Amino acid sequence: MARRCCILGQRPTRGHAIRRKGKPKKEGGIGTHVTANTPRTFFPNLRRKKLFIPELGRWVSLRLSARGLKTLSKKGAYATLREAGILE
Repeated sequence: MARRCCILGQRPTRGHAIRRKGKPKKEGGIGTHVTANTPRTFFPNLRRKKLFIPELGRWVSLRLSARGLKTLSKKGAYATLREAGILE
């Protein structure tokens, strides 16, 4: 199963972990320099959630990001899932 939020569509993104070394100029040093630029992956904060949808009278299992869960509680489960295309 893909690491993807079913409501917002968030998925892993690529970036870099940058290492810097040295003393900043304003503290009396010669400045900081990048010594390593390591590729890394940023994963969404996913949660498995089982929700009861009163309009349908059934339970739905979802894999949501934490931000998607906040969106769901703000807009309501049924409206959000219809907007995301999960329910029809």
